[in-house]
Amino acid sequence: MRLLLIEDDEKIASFIIKGMKEAGFRIEHAADGETGLAMASSGDFDGAIIDLMLPKLDGLSIIETIRDRRIALPVIILSAKRSIDDRVKGLQLGGDDYLTKPFAFSELLARVQSLLRRVNGTVEATSLTLDDLSIDLLARTVNRGGKKIDLQPKEFSLLEYLMRNAGRVVSKTMIMERVWDYSFDPQTNVVEARVCRLRDKIDKGFDKQLIHTVRGLGYVIKK
Repeated sequence: MRLLLIEDDEKIASFIIKGMKEAGFRIEHAADGETGLAMASSGDFDGAIIDLMLPKLDGLSIIETIRDRRIALPVIILSAKRSIDDRVKGLQLGGDDYLTKPFAFSELLARVQSLLRRVNGTVEATSLTLDDLSIDLLARTVNRGGKKIDLQPKEFSLLEYLMRNAGRVVSKTMIMERVWDYSFDPQTNVVEARVCRLRDKIDKGFDKQLIHTVRGLGYVIKK
């Protein structure tokens, strides 16, 4: 999947580009509205992330122009403007989603993935499976090797996040943002403690370990 980022803030742009590449996306960047509009008009992108306050041409004008040109480019708006009127205007002019700054990268990634699934008509999975471990996302149940495993709500959310990223290392920061929905505090050991408890329930008593610690990086669930 190829994304277009139109954002003039270098730090935010670098943050998004790094995260999206790690998530497996190809991403190109425009630092001003005129360049962004030219790139968006090429038709070579699967989705776009567009800031509203841009030099040379603002984000709303970009969106309005590409919609007038009947370019079916899925767009997520980024903006420091939080009022309902601002969000409504952005969506009415052709934005598909609206995310206010500051934001957690994990939320932006989830919104991009959700938007692309909707556009491509992909049906959301109701279960996840890895080796002999399976979770039912609707019934909120977990089974491994035919044995039911009882998890607390946060443990279930942590396992779901790991399984949605099976084979990919996720950092403590990513886990805190996605599972606990707040910024990571380096002084807390809540992630380590919860992963330890989850590992005891998922791996203890089974021949194969699925949840692994990657020293200095985070955690990964894999066969």
